[in-house]
Amino acid sequence: MCVTADDPDSSDLEIVEDSEAARKGRELADVMERRKVDILCVQETRWKGSKARSIGAGFKLFYYGVDSKRNGVGVVLKEEFVRNVLEVKRVSDRVMSLKLEIEGVMLNVVSGYAPQVDCELEEKERFWSELDEVMESIPTGERVVIGADFNGHVGEGNRGDEEVMDKFGVKERNLEGQMIVDFAKRMDMTVVNTYFQKREEHRVTYKSGGRRTQVDYILCRRGNLKEISDCKVVVGECVARQHRMVVCRMTLMVCKKKRSKIEIEKKTKWWKLKKEECCEEFRQKLRQALGGQVVLPDDWETTAEVIRETGRKVLGVSSGRRKEDKETWWWNEEVQDSIQRKRLAKKWDMEWTEENRQEYKELQRRVKREVSKAKQKACDELYTRLDTREGEKDLYRLARQRN
Repeated sequence: MCVTADDPDSSDLEIVEDSEAARKGRELADVMERRKVDILCVQETRWKGSKARSIGAGFKLFYYGVDSKRNGVGVVLKEEFVRNVLEVKRVSDRVMSLKLEIEGVMLNVVSGYAPQVDCELEEKERFWSELDEVMESIPTGERVVIGADFNGHVGEGNRGDEEVMDKFGVKERNLEGQMIVDFAKRMDMTVVNTYFQKREEHRVTYKSGGRRTQVDYILCRRGNLKEISDCKVVVGECVARQHRMVVCRMTLMVCKKKRSKIEIEKKTKWWKLKKEECCEEFRQKLRQALGGQVVLPDDWETTAEVIRETGRKVLGVSSGRRKEDKETWWWNEEVQDSIQRKRLAKKWDMEWTEENRQEYKELQRRVKREVSKAKQKACDELYTRLDTREGEKDLYRLARQRN
């Protein structure tokens, strides 16, 4: 899937870009949560930097870009997979990869963004050379999934190329599409999109005006194609203006391991002792547990275990789950409703008329205004809280977030 950030018109470029990136990221997380997508490759992000950031709803984005006006690639992971990341390779603003270990299986996720048709041949060759280097650095026994905007058409039919693709492409193959096929042959991979018979509406990945093409693809090793049960284009989402999300369902064949009985560390809520009533109750229960003794016994290990057990019973334990998103704490129902209306209003995706297009643009501007209002409201509430005792905690939270 390709996600393109809008070009800001304000002179305050850094602030506008940061707000736009946060809004786009949160919309992207909302789509992934709704569509139950665990891993997503994004291209043409136009986010400058080499970082990882939370985008809300329990998703984290790893990205790389050198220019805020062009290119940029990234990989979004569901939070439960973030701890499985072993390595991140940011090769260029057109190629990056992540290596994950999932229940003993090594999975490499590669995000790529090929140069457009009218780019110089040298730039195209550099992209394919970088992609070749990434693939050659991955051991043959590890899984590889490539999600990329290749800016090429592999075409319909597969005569002569049966080992790397099936016949369910779109229209005619061009020179850039032949480069994709040649790459798949070199690396013993397959073009997953072409193996599933779908209506053309669920194969077209790019729509602009009267143009309907297929340029976004998912590739995997030939030996792992049996692990993919479905692949199609998702219609109706509007995070990207012209590109559509390509989704495949993959079931890794893994070695089963025994699950730990305690998957999430639960901590005793010792902070409740700041309240006088909790503190007094804890003292009473502890005395009872120690048999009414005022002086603690010499056996510290036994005493410590009694204190911990009493603390768990009186004060309770935490769930271990984070209660709010760090990066998008300003997200509220008004913003969510506006985005939902914008998504439902994308009628021009099916029926291209100037009236529908203008209606969608107006709703898009309204979403931006709602995001601005929500952030301003959250900031005002925060400034008010900073004058209180609880405000100190908010200040430390913001410091950690910015760090």
